[in-house]
Amino acid sequence: MATTKTQKKITIRLIKGLAGCTDEQRATVRGLGLRHRMHESTLENSSSVRGMIKKVIHMVDIVSEK
Repeated sequence: MATTKTQKKITIRLIKGLAGCTDEQRATVRGLGLRHRMHESTLENSSSVRGMIKKVIHMVDIVSEK
């Protein structure tokens, strides 16, 4: 059987609210699965997710990487 490589997970938390943000930043936060302040989301640690985090790094906190 072929073995599949499992991707690592990353957990992020929205630490700042969305008031005063641009529409692009709001869309990025929603794309990361975050809805409101202090909400956490666990995603695969891929380059696309890392790029989205980089766009809103001032609003999110990386809780853990597994």
